[in-house]
Amino acid sequence: MDTSTTKLSRRGLLAGGGLGALAPALSACDANGRSTGASSSASASKGGTMTILTSATDVNFDPAKSQSMAVTSLGLVHRRLTSWKITPGGEAEVVPDLATDTGTVSKDGLTWTYTLKDGARMEDGKPVTAAMVKNGLERSFSSTLSGGLGYHKALLADTKGYQGPSGGKHLASIETPDDKTLVFHLEHPYGDWPWIASTPAFAPVPEGADATSYARKPVASGPYRVAEYKQGSSVRLERNAQWSADNDQVRTAMPDVITFSLGQDESVVSQRLIADAGADRNAFGADLVAAAQLAQISSNPSAKGRLATSSAGPLQYLAINTTRITDLDVRKAIALAVDKAAVISALGGELGAVVATTFITPGIPGREEFDLFPTDVDKAKQLLAGKKVPALTLLAQNGAAPSAIAQAVAQSLTEAGLTVNIAPVESDTWTERATQGNGSGYDLAIASWNPDYPSANANLQPLFASSEIGQGGYNISRWSDQAIDAAIRDATENPDAEAAKKQWAAIDRRIAEQVPAVPLAYRRNSFLHGSGVSNFFVEPFPAYPNYLVLGVSAS
Repeated sequence: MDTSTTKLSRRGLLAGGGLGALAPALSACDANGRSTGASSSASASKGGTMTILTSATDVNFDPAKSQSMAVTSLGLVHRRLTSWKITPGGEAEVVPDLATDTGTVSKDGLTWTYTLKDGARMEDGKPVTAAMVKNGLERSFSSTLSGGLGYHKALLADTKGYQGPSGGKHLASIETPDDKTLVFHLEHPYGDWPWIASTPAFAPVPEGADATSYARKPVASGPYRVAEYKQGSSVRLERNAQWSADNDQVRTAMPDVITFSLGQDESVVSQRLIADAGADRNAFGADLVAAAQLAQISSNPSAKGRLATSSAGPLQYLAINTTRITDLDVRKAIALAVDKAAVISALGGELGAVVATTFITPGIPGREEFDLFPTDVDKAKQLLAGKKVPALTLLAQNGAAPSAIAQAVAQSLTEAGLTVNIAPVESDTWTERATQGNGSGYDLAIASWNPDYPSANANLQPLFASSEIGQGGYNISRWSDQAIDAAIRDATENPDAEAAKKQWAAIDRRIAEQVPAVPLAYRRNSFLHGSGVSNFFVEPFPAYPNYLVLGVSAS
């Protein structure tokens, strides 16, 4: 997911990843640690009202249109076939949600079968059926329900030209032989299909759901239902009496009521949570704490103890346009010349980011640590000796963070003897130049990425597969390597998750050796909560609180 722009199936973390994904992140701690997220001193108890304070003016509860992560807003109302198990200090795991397991795959890798658990019901009392899940997926193909994550659209077989279930049209690649069974037929093997089954479109939706009103009046399968929706003001979730904890292993459903307080000023939210008075004791901020508030919070012992910070997060990197910089030694010199400490400083020092050395981000299962190009300006100069490198155009969005990173990178490369001209542009222009056309307008680009789900596949394939060059693809290095394409395909199609981890780690290193890009920093996310909120923590992935396990003081 591009962390500055939104794409249909490559979700922008800061643009659509649930209510927590609404602002730039600056936070604190050590690069190799796990979470520094601090749980409050409140003990977990059932009951009470939890308030989520957010600058968002809308909450979209339609699974077909949502890009919400499995552990944020949508997960409170809708269940999916699978979900994520996120725990303090542990790697993210894919686990069953509505299904009895994470899926059974055929020997050829083309067919995945799921059986629904007994006892799951919608808020209207009707049992969750395979037909409801199929309907939810089919309606996501409708042009009137665009904007949601769309991995399944490319992976399911025979979907070309499909426009949804209107007029009785259905996908043969999703079979429902009975009320409890779903069989998915894929275009090609895809070992991460269990993660795909955790995306929003895999939530059950009754037939006839209105394309306009369902975003605010959904039929819940999760522990909460939408009781009241006030546009631009608030959303009130109350308990869904039909939900049972007996068949749900990811949601604790501690509060009786959850209220989204919409349209809040972020700086005002921070001040309210620092004060920790009244109902705000049972509240937390969905927006990332800004750098301006971090110093104030750090000097306040009470507030500091209620600040949860990820030890790492989304990748910030320097893409090298390999169609223009074809000399591997020049690319290596660029990697060696970049002063990553200066990049960290530009992002607010250790409060904002930690040094990145790999393209697979921390918190992703199977990631292996390595650093092939530690900063060494003298070695960079040696590689550049005798080479005539023309002035380089560095494309950067004109926001505060990308501009600061661009300045730090340009200064580093200048010290190594290169000439760099920064081209600051609006985000839409950046996207057009970087992801469309032939890439003739830039040599380097400041970019950011965070995967849509916790697999190295979602880190590497979008950024480095040759199929992702141009036409909106995010291989903005425009790097094409048939051997890497083959390795990515092999790892993608491997249904053995443990074996695939080793494949992805090896691919990460092989890509780094060819230097189509330079990992710069992992941004860090900080969130503040009231003293009555319990079980509040933030891991490197997804680098947001797990809404599904939070509790509040009932008093």
